[in-house]
Amino acid sequence: MTYETRLFINGAYVAGNGAALPSHEPATGKLLAEVASADTGQIDLAVTSAHAAFAGWSKATPKERSRALLRIADAIEAQAAALADVEAVNAGKPWRYVKAGELANVADVFRFFGTAARNVPGTAANGFRSSRHTSILRRDPLGVIASIAPWNYPLLMAAWKIAPAVAAGNTVVIKPSENTPLSLLLLASILGEFLPPGVVNVVTGDGPNVGQGLITHPLVRMISLTGDVRTGRAVLKAAAGDSIKRTHLELGGKAPVIVCADADVDSLVETLREASFYNAGQDCTAACRIFVDKSIAQEVTDKLSGMIGSLVYGAPERDDVEFGPLITAAQRERVAGFVDRARQAGADIVAGGRAPEGEGYYYQPTLVAAPIDAEIVQKEVFGPVLTITAFDEPETALGWANASEYGLASSVWSADSTLAMNLANRLEYGVTWVNTHGVFATEMPHGGMKNSGYGSDLSMQSLIDYTQVRHIMVAS
Repeated sequence: MTYETRLFINGAYVAGNGAALPSHEPATGKLLAEVASADTGQIDLAVTSAHAAFAGWSKATPKERSRALLRIADAIEAQAAALADVEAVNAGKPWRYVKAGELANVADVFRFFGTAARNVPGTAANGFRSSRHTSILRRDPLGVIASIAPWNYPLLMAAWKIAPAVAAGNTVVIKPSENTPLSLLLLASILGEFLPPGVVNVVTGDGPNVGQGLITHPLVRMISLTGDVRTGRAVLKAAAGDSIKRTHLELGGKAPVIVCADADVDSLVETLREASFYNAGQDCTAACRIFVDKSIAQEVTDKLSGMIGSLVYGAPERDDVEFGPLITAAQRERVAGFVDRARQAGADIVAGGRAPEGEGYYYQPTLVAAPIDAEIVQKEVFGPVLTITAFDEPETALGWANASEYGLASSVWSADSTLAMNLANRLEYGVTWVNTHGVFATEMPHGGMKNSGYGSDLSMQSLIDYTQVRHIMVAS
């Protein structure tokens, strides 16, 4: 297969002038392509092209922006198989899930914001100051958005960033992860077909050079990042530089799952089959730490162990595979390090806990029974690793959950709706599911609290995040 490896700037593909970075296939470790980075001049060209395009795109009518985004959604659906091929190979994802699930969601995000572009909320009213003064509330685009996309969902996270920003009238320069640049470079051809030159630009390279050069550019008005907490702190420092920039940060999580004594254990275990292990657990919202009432702790442990033993992982092209490899050898070593340290500290490795022999960056689905203060319970592992910890009272589990530095996703499991809602209302997380986990709707916001960041992806709230509210008063 031949892959697009050039940058996409001002509506055209151009060869990168910077260092070439390898892009590998996680399932085999084999080299897929060498992708040349943008150099300093090309970063500047991408941003200045976006800045020039903003003058026209920001003045486009909501109907015109809507038409472009809806056509992009149609084109993504028409080319879903080709996009899925690249995404599955470069990110190590099961092909059947990418095509049927993730690409459908990518198209849905563009379609939703294509409609939302014509429904930006605003109001006009008179009488706030006097009957002679009419106040108008406008929501205007910000300008050039610098977006940094992660490697775990290359196309979906790019859609979450590009679609609302463009729908609101902004222009975008986006940098994919250096681990997974290939699918977004392919998507750029679709974006370029329906958007004016410069509205969306794609530059490739690493964070310290290309990412830093992009987010510190004086013409950038907002930085949108999905990444880890360390990178988020670096973005905040850059945003407080010579030119103050808005920020939109989604910075990871460590999702607690509070399982009360009356929970439907079979439904829980079946849900966690996907909610914990989809994408090899490389998901900020993955159900990765189970807090379970001690009265059913052994039952839940036994059933989770049985479920984990039946999980099928392997080559992404297989029809029966449920998750593939980790993204890189370094990520596999990181996951293995967490499990090995937990083992050395006396934790019970109930299931899995090893990297299988052979090619590719695979790690066994793993269940670890460990106390609340264990590193593996407290820190984000970002792999196919699930921990289980027993509690005496639901209030104890609530305290454990809220003591975390993270605040992205959580869930509560109970047949008692009053108890479930009482816990859900007090959990300090951007999203809390009750008797399910990991279910998203494009119409509803997704975002974090505490060190998991702030700002919303998806929903009308995301569109609002990419606008600046303005008050205009007219005297008569």
